Order: sequence, then structure tokens, then C-alpha cells
Amino acid sequence: MPLTTSQKKYLRGLTHDLKPVVMIADKGLSDNVLAEIEQALDHHELIKIKLRGDREQRGEWIARLIASTGAEKVHSIGQVVCLYRRHPKKPVIALPR
Repeated sequence: MPLTTSQKKYLRGLTHDLKPVVMIADKGLSDNVLAEIEQALDHHELIKIKLRGDREQRGEWIARLIASTGAEKVHSIGQVVCLYRRHPKKPVIALPR
């Protein structure tokens, strides 16, 4: 289910205090990094990821992250992207309607 504008706005407010849980750098988006992101999404639902690469590379990484995790992009600013994926059984974040 895609996020509404008001839900994205709410989640953006929550991301201000978050610190990046994963950093993707020179070695790129490996299977180990994807597994760590999956685990972080399961545990936190809303995560911040630091992407250390040029603009084109960051765009490819973001597209691959969204496709492989099923998460929604809340926003991205510079080298940081914030992703949200609701936990199917025990949601932690209550989204507005």
C-alpha cells in the first residue's frame, strides 16, 4: 500500500532524530548489506541509510533497495535516504490516515 502525502510528512518528521543504521560505500550494495537492511526494517520499520557514492550510483542503489526490500522511500536528501516498511504482525509506528 503506497504512503499518502500526510503519512510521508509524518514519517519525515520522525526521521530527523534518526541516525543512519547502515552505510553503503565503495563495495556497493552487497547481499550482506541487503540482509542488514532487511533486519533493520523488520526491527525499526523506519530507517536512515547513508549512501557514499556519486548521484547516479545513489539513484541506482535506492531503486535496488526499494525493489528488493519492498520498502517505501520516505525521502532522500543528498547522501541520505529514509525507508519505511510496516511490520506485518507487530507495527511499531502508528501512521495517520
